Amino acid sequence: MDANPSTIKKPPMKFSPFVAIVLILVSLNECLGQAPLVQEGDANAHSESDATSRRPNVIVILADDLAVGDLAGGDGSPTRTPNLDRLASESIQFSQAYSGSCVCAPARAALLTGRYPHRTGVVTLNMNKYPKMTRLRRDETTIANVLKDAGYATGLVGKWHTGRGDGFHPLDRGFDEFEGFFGSDNVGYFRYPFSEKRQISNVDESYLTDDLNRRAIEFVRRHREHPFFLHLAHYAPHRPLEAPPEIIARYRGQGFDESTATIYAMIEVMDRGIGELLSEIDDLGLSDNTIVIFASDNGPDPLTGERFNRGLRGTKYQVNEGGIRVPLFVRWPKRFAPGHRDQMVTFVDLMPTILDLCRVDLATLNRLDGESFAAVLEDASVAHSTMRFWQWNRGSPNYTHNAAVRHEQFKLVRPYVTRGTKLKDSTEPSVLFDLRNDPTESRDVSEQYPDVAERMSRELEQWSASVEKDRVRPSEMPQSVR
Repeated sequence: MDANPSTIKKPPMKFSPFVAIVLILVSLNECLGQAPLVQEGDANAHSESDATSRRPNVIVILADDLAVGDLAGGDGSPTRTPNLDRLASESIQFSQAYSGSCVCAPARAALLTGRYPHRTGVVTLNMNKYPKMTRLRRDETTIANVLKDAGYATGLVGKWHTGRGDGFHPLDRGFDEFEGFFGSDNVGYFRYPFSEKRQISNVDESYLTDDLNRRAIEFVRRHREHPFFLHLAHYAPHRPLEAPPEIIARYRGQGFDESTATIYAMIEVMDRGIGELLSEIDDLGLSDNTIVIFASDNGPDPLTGERFNRGLRGTKYQVNEGGIRVPLFVRWPKRFAPGHRDQMVTFVDLMPTILDLCRVDLATLNRLDGESFAAVLEDASVAHSTMRFWQWNRGSPNYTHNAAVRHEQFKLVRPYVTRGTKLKDSTEPSVLFDLRNDPTESRDVSEQYPDVAERMSRELEQWSASVEKDRVRPSEMPQSVR
């Protein structure tokens, strides 16, 4: 527009009352930062306002039971993950990243809501035995809800594991599209139940991991013209251990036992597909303005045998480092240079960070537990000093068992006792670790730092009371503000 429009003489324009009303509504929408009104089914319905079109796409890729030691051939063997290695080299990598739980369903609840899983109602694993304790409460707001309201196309490909039935299906929790499975089904890799929208069928003509990667690529192609949020939730390398025999044989030839060789083969297939997804993003010209995040939901499953995990103590099911420490890569070429960060971040921090990066406001009656670490992505020297908590047991929570709190270099652990469901209050004493000097949690320093141990024990007690009160709150609590 000319800087001095008064110098240009134009004839007055006349509009019918109907046209005038439409123009006023469009102007109001633009003033409010919303996209212009479009007809449903309009071929141009992909168009967004300038503000929305500049928002980044977001892809969150989650592996299942992947150990930090599974990546980049850290055990001295040839790398099994060349594509994830490439992603890591192009990303900001966090050395102190944690899941929201030591098991998958609660971890996913934390990622999706930015809240401790206990508050969300998701505290255990078996959706068949504990349907009410493995589903997100209806009054919880997911990141998909928020991004959908902001104009994003939202899709979940893969594992859900946070509820079944009316009101708890992914399509009821903010996702426009769902192609995957629920979590406590009889899922194999060569034969598996699969849901598209709300229809479930059995698939036996493809390998699950390849199928999920293909569907993720198709989602990106469909929505490349406008902002999208894709959650690619892989099942690999979760049990059952199944992979193409020729790939297993290659790892057996490197000296690995059958279980470990199969796990590494499963990871290799997942890595290959992630590479294809990243290449597709490149080919479509979307890489610069697409945030790609990669993580695992928890540590390695002990039932599949021991394998290299950088000496970290514990496994899945335990709140020791081996159960909750996970890889975390964040790539956004348009904005962040690759690098490393040592600040502690956890799954509850992901939702506020993503919304911060996407410039999307959150209006909810439920207070988030997480905090955005967007500033840490910009600047490695920025502090992100938080206190974070974990707890898990089968069935209803018993906070005397398998609980932890970390603040700065110290971590207090109430020891893991059993995977069983009939728990009595644990009498095991808490243990204090100095992770800065003892990352493998091998030395109890409670006697050396008694004040720290006492303070952290009180914090853990207060947190336990807080999340339990929230967990059992009345079901008629108001819905999140829209």
